[in-house]
Amino acid sequence: MPKTAIIVPCRLESTRFPRKLLHVIKGRPLLRWVAERISSQAPEFPLYFAVDHPLLAECVQAGGFRAIMTGAHHQSGTDRIAEANQTVKAERVINVQADEPLVTGQQLRELDALIAGTASMATMATPFHTAADFNNPNQVKVVFGNGRALYFSRSPMPFARERGGVVDDAWVQSHPCFKHLGLYAYNAELLDKLSKLPLGKLEQIEKLEQLRVLENGYEIAIGVTQDQSIGVDTPEDAVKFERWLG
Repeated sequence: MPKTAIIVPCRLESTRFPRKLLHVIKGRPLLRWVAERISSQAPEFPLYFAVDHPLLAECVQAGGFRAIMTGAHHQSGTDRIAEANQTVKAERVINVQADEPLVTGQQLRELDALIAGTASMATMATPFHTAADFNNPNQVKVVFGNGRALYFSRSPMPFARERGGVVDDAWVQSHPCFKHLGLYAYNAELLDKLSKLPLGKLEQIEKLEQLRVLENGYEIAIGVTQDQSIGVDTPEDAVKFERWLG
């Protein structure tokens, strides 16, 4: 039984970008880019992919990675990971989103350190640099204090009341405007509990599964990273990642 394992939840269908994990970028599906990145950045952690479809299992297994078939009924990646960890049996689980191809080893090791402490769950944030990104509902915002998350939203937070919500790059860069990265860590006990909780009201409104944790009274530790990410939520994001690859 590993102390810490990385489990990547993978769902074939996606509303904003159909079957994005199989979208080919420079000869490889997005999911393989993610798998290879994690493996090269943090080889010390056992790596698994919790998938809901044989096509995704075939994709990762073709690259020599381990896939665990999970039910198609899960409403969130957390639920899918909870099922997969019944097989892995890790004490602590790091959840890397399957559409985050630029995760770094430093981020993963910081998450492991946070979850090895007093927190039952941890995640990462990075500063916004442009007003366009800050106002983009596909880029999730997080506000936090004393190292703990206060709220997550698709809306711009904090809201610039004196400016009527109209901000520029300079304002964003000089205020606590943070993007939430799709990286989580849980201890096994909380992970198992969360999978049994009903969907939260705020979670259903925002379509952000981490709100279920806050709604049920649990704390989420926040680590801040300067490492930039390109989360692939849309076809336009896939083009950005392809440009980054050069």
